[in-house]
Amino acid sequence: MMIDRIGSINPIASGNTYGWNNQVNQTIQTDSISLSKEALEKSKLYRAQELVASASDVRLDRIEELKQKLADPSYINDTIIHAIADKIMDVLGL
Repeated sequence: MMIDRIGSINPIASGNTYGWNNQVNQTIQTDSISLSKEALEKSKLYRAQELVASASDVRLDRIEELKQKLADPSYINDTIIHAIADKIMDVLGL
């Protein structure tokens, strides 16, 4: 007697024998980040400090004003000389 085969002996070879879906169920996950209010405030302060540090220390308007004062011969007198000497002494710690 001969028995005819209905299906494959190897269930893996037939692919979808048990009704399984060939596709893998995957959930797409994305990375995310959240910052606290304190971190945002510190970021703003850090940026402001960078801007101040990169700004020029030279104030051209004050230099121009001083040039005009020095061009006037009556500007330099004993009071100005003593005030400048006192400031130099203070800077030097004398």
